[in-house]
Amino acid sequence: MNKMILALSAAAALSLSASAFASGDAARGAELAKKNNCASCHGADYKTPIDPSYPKLAGQHADYLVHALTAYKRGDKVMNGRNNAIMAGMAQPLSDRDMADIASYLQSLPGPLVIRK
Repeated sequence: MNKMILALSAAAALSLSASAFASGDAARGAELAKKNNCASCHGADYKTPIDPSYPKLAGQHADYLVHALTAYKRGDKVMNGRNNAIMAGMAQPLSDRDMADIASYLQSLPGPLVIRK
């Protein structure tokens, strides 16, 4: 019984710490987005990209953005990787924390995404 309680407590603690990390720091993310010049392609407001084929990032779900950045960092040589020379170059130097922070910032912005009920 004690082992089960200990295991459940450890699982809950890991879950909470992963959630806290995944939420990211939006203020730091804003600095990183500016430093990495994300607006040069995705638009100053992150919802008016310079090319219609580029995604609108404002208001996008943070977990999706982290997944996408991770996939660009992996490249197309591995499963779930993405092939885009520009984004691969942008994602390579980013740490997991950097990606979570940028994603948190972009999610916090008002965007054109609509959730239908």
